[in-house]
Amino acid sequence: MFGFLNVYKPSGMTSHDVVARLRKITGIKQIGHTGTLDPFAEGVLPVCIGKATRLIEYLPDNKAYEGIIQFGTATTTYDREGDVVKTCTNKIDETELLTVLDKFSGEIEQKPPVFSAIKLKGKKLYEYARAGEEVDVPVRKVTIYKLELKDFDYNTQQAKIYIECSKGTYIRSIANDMGVVLGCCGYLDRLIRTKAGKFTLDKACPLDKLNAESVKTSLISPLETLDFKQYEIDESKLNAVKNGMKIQAAGFSESEFAALVYKDKLVSIAQFQSGFFVQKKVLLG
Repeated sequence: MFGFLNVYKPSGMTSHDVVARLRKITGIKQIGHTGTLDPFAEGVLPVCIGKATRLIEYLPDNKAYEGIIQFGTATTTYDREGDVVKTCTNKIDETELLTVLDKFSGEIEQKPPVFSAIKLKGKKLYEYARAGEEVDVPVRKVTIYKLELKDFDYNTQQAKIYIECSKGTYIRSIANDMGVVLGCCGYLDRLIRTKAGKFTLDKACPLDKLNAESVKTSLISPLETLDFKQYEIDESKLNAVKNGMKIQAAGFSESEFAALVYKDKLVSIAQFQSGFFVQKKVLLG
């Protein structure tokens, strides 16, 4: 099998748990996901089957989420599963909340939660946190393309948000940081990933509905998920491509990537250089 699965990850499972379940269902070891989704979160988790694992770096990596922020409390993990570290009695209103949205839009600097899988000096941050070791978590730049307030309940102090962002954005950090800016504390109570690249929530397959047969029928061709132009090769060029050799071509910009295709099958990812396609990832051979 060769392709992608758009899996709906349920809350309570790690992304690795999903991969392990699919390995057991299919009997295939070469399976991986395209980006970790927190255990408490749910929604779109693209999974690569077979040699599609070699294409992860070429997939569009923009993300979209719907989240519920609970104001009034801050936690160690910045979500509902952490220990409470602070409570605030003051309430905010919708107008106050709307005024801070711009501070979290565009390119922003963000400090990831200490309870995260980011590695620092060879160890994951959550390993330091669980051992009670304090570390200086480095700030990173992320981009928030869209941030909208969808609903706000003054009585419960819950806000529903929609966010489109770049890879590596922690929505938990946004919830916590909003609470800091507003002076009312905050944590992420629920998170649903609605989009990852070209994979969307409305087409995601619930994990508990997948079996060996439905995995096969649900596989998505890499040609549907990559943003590269396709270049059809004939049989005379097929062996050259399979052997990793460059082939002459025209009509592409210098350094442009392309998907080389033979009879509707992806053969290689190549880069156009000085009138030739140089093979970067050969997938058939």
